[in-house]
Amino acid sequence: MLLSLFGVTLIASAALGVVYGVTKEPIARAEANKQELALASVLPKYEKLGKVIKVLPVDGKDSIEIYPAYSADGEEIASAVKTYTYSGFSGFIEIMVGIDTEGEITGFQVLKHAETPGLGSKMNEWFSNAEKPSQNVIGRAFGDEEFTVYKDGGNVDAITAATITSRAFLDALNRAYRCLDKAWEADAQSGATNQIDDNQREDDAASSEQ
Repeated sequence: MLLSLFGVTLIASAALGVVYGVTKEPIARAEANKQELALASVLPKYEKLGKVIKVLPVDGKDSIEIYPAYSADGEEIASAVKTYTYSGFSGFIEIMVGIDTEGEITGFQVLKHAETPGLGSKMNEWFSNAEKPSQNVIGRAFGDEEFTVYKDGGNVDAITAATITSRAFLDALNRAYRCLDKAWEADAQSGATNQIDDNQREDDAASSEQ
């Protein structure tokens, strides 16, 4: 019996290994294609993407991924932010959201979720409904106040009978902007430091000439 169990386990393990090896690359390709489509759908027209920036949010355990997008002349026009929340009705929700340099949402795409079909699952349609400005977040800019649902005294109409999902969706968007703002701030400080270094080099050069 022990030999039989060992044999069955060995064969099953080998089969799983073969299946994993065969499917690993196609799955990775499918994920990459899905991400490329999401980037294209949430960003305005761009020429190229910059290096991915990872920012660990203060209120989260996983890093947020930021994809800066540039025009043909090298000017940054927007960023796609892969954000998340664990506060959905069924837990984890992952979203790709585009935010331009003025802090305005250019688009979004829900990438992963397990919300209730017909209720929370309507995030993509509900929060991009151009005919319902109270629901639609596209074109809105992040300001001094974060996005919250009307029921909490906020500025966005929640999905009917899916307030928990709506809160979670907005939580993910807010987290995206906080991390992007943090990246902008770090970039500005880096630019200021470089400017100081350049000025110092000029002063040093002037001193040596004297």
